[in-house]
Amino acid sequence: MTKVTLKGNATTIKGDLPGIGNTAPDFTFVKTDLSEGTLYGQGNTIKVIIAVPSLDTSTCALETRQFNQKLATADGVKGIVISKDLPFAMRRFCETEGIANVTSGSDFRTSEFVQKYNTEILEGPLKGLSARAIIVVDQNNVVRYTELVPEISAEPDYDHVLKAIDSLK
Repeated sequence: MTKVTLKGNATTIKGDLPGIGNTAPDFTFVKTDLSEGTLYGQGNTIKVIIAVPSLDTSTCALETRQFNQKLATADGVKGIVISKDLPFAMRRFCETEGIANVTSGSDFRTSEFVQKYNTEILEGPLKGLSARAIIVVDQNNVVRYTELVPEISAEPDYDHVLKAIDSLK
């Protein structure tokens, strides 16, 4: 089991993120139109998996807006923001915020993402949701960068993520 903090309080998540150099586990998510998508279904692109607890929190909303902006001009890169939010709420957020450059994926139906990527929070007020993490997957579905954000209420290191993406082009 792995520890992160939530506002300074230690909390346990399911385990470690997939290792760099390993094949990224495929997972199914529910899109805002209630259809299903998969990681591997994103094609021969660089994939940036943006795991957040909920788009209804200020940090998750800010992070999603940041990645929407930063990935807007990144050719051959697809961002997937994944949480257990309902697809209806994700669609409303994306429409309101003008999010068009990342795909919203809900893990509410299967919890496949949090199980396969070990991001499920196991205790405390966010129990059952995903910890904040970034996973960059190359065109061959190999993990090339991971970041488990140590403080759930903090943003990831955008510069490191962008450098990881640039190294794959």
